[in-house]
This record gives sequence, structure tokens and C-alpha cells, in this order.
Amino acid sequence: MAKNKLTRFREINSFPNVIQPHDKYPVPDYFLKGKWAGGHFGNSFPVILELGCGKGEYALELARNNPQKNFIGIDIKGERLWRGAKTAMEEGLPNVAFLRIQAERINHFFAPGEVSGIWLTFPDPQPRKPRQRKRLTSPAFLERYGKILTRKSPIHLKTDNRDLFEYTLQVIRQNKHRLLVHTYNLYGEESQIYEPLVKEIQTYYEKIYLAQDLPIHYLKFVLNPEMI
Repeated sequence: MAKNKLTRFREINSFPNVIQPHDKYPVPDYFLKGKWAGGHFGNSFPVILELGCGKGEYALELARNNPQKNFIGIDIKGERLWRGAKTAMEEGLPNVAFLRIQAERINHFFAPGEVSGIWLTFPDPQPRKPRQRKRLTSPAFLERYGKILTRKSPIHLKTDNRDLFEYTLQVIRQNKHRLLVHTYNLYGEESQIYEPLVKEIQTYYEKIYLAQDLPIHYLKFVLNPEMI
């Protein structure tokens, strides 16, 4: 296992679809900030992020089904990104890339209005109360998103964690964000209209949760315009 891990770390350093900035403090703005579509992807398509992308299942499937959009999966775990990046190269997917950074640093990598949507797929629920500010739907993170999203761009959350879901709904209400759709049981309801592929794309962990008959929670919202 350790040998495979070292091999993957060596390989990922040569992958053209993986960006691994060297850690510097204070963190400088990355040279592609404001230029991802043209500078990395070579087009003018919208840029959409998946934060905490893991092995990139969601970003990959979104890219396969949306050739007119660019997708960037963000995670700090290099071994996870290796799988998604390798698959993208094997399939020749030009509209997906992977960025190895901590999510807290996104404002150093994306310019105001550069991002057209954010997916949060089964993020760490950070169950301990002192760590709630590290939740990817905390007010601190939503403030970061507001600095890079275009107006009316959606934020999606899929999770099996009821506490994180309730917390996010509360944050949305308290900060007057606009909740577009939500469900406590995505696969148990047929009446609501969801974003295309919300049900069709399933992560590795999502399949495990479904096999255990655990309900999957989903919501979609846009930020209060005052934040953008």
C-alpha cells in the first residue's frame, strides 16, 4: 500500500490536469486567478467547482455530461485526486481539472465572478461544535463563495448527515439566502424537479449509504445578493 501511494504521488506530479501549488505563507494569488477558462482549459466556458471532491466521481460525471462547461475538483488529498485525474486523462476529458489545495484558500485561486456554481458532495460534517466554522456551508465559507461566484449561481449540497443538513438550512434562513429546493430523502421522492444528474451521479460513499438504506439529503440555494 505504501509503495502504491508513493508511486501515485510521483505520477500525479506529472499530470497536466492536476494543479499543486507549493505552500507559501502568506498565500499569494495564483497566476490563473481570473483566467481559468482561457488560461487552463483554452475556452470561454463557465467554471464550476466541486469542493472536497475525493476521487472526483462527481466532477468527472458532470464533465462527461456537460462538454460546454469546465469543472474543477478541489481536495487536499493527493492520493484521492490521482484516481480522478488519471481517469480524466484515460477518457480524454478536456473540461475537468483537479486543484490540490485546502478549501479555505479558494479566494487566492478564483477571481470575483469567475465561478458559476459549487457542488458540495458529502463533505466532512465536522460534528464537534467548535469546528462548525470549518463546515463547507458555514457563514465563513459562504462569504468566501460570495467573493468568487457570479450572481444567482447555485450551491448544491448532498449529504447523509442530518445535523449538517439542518445546520445548513438554518444558515440559509438566518442569512436570507434563497433556498431553491431541498429534500430529506432524495431517492424517496419523485415529485420535485432537481438539477439534472443529481440522482444519476453517485459517489463511492453515496452508494454505500444507499446500500445501508440511509436517506440522502439534498438542497440547492443561491446566496443573498448582498454577499456578491
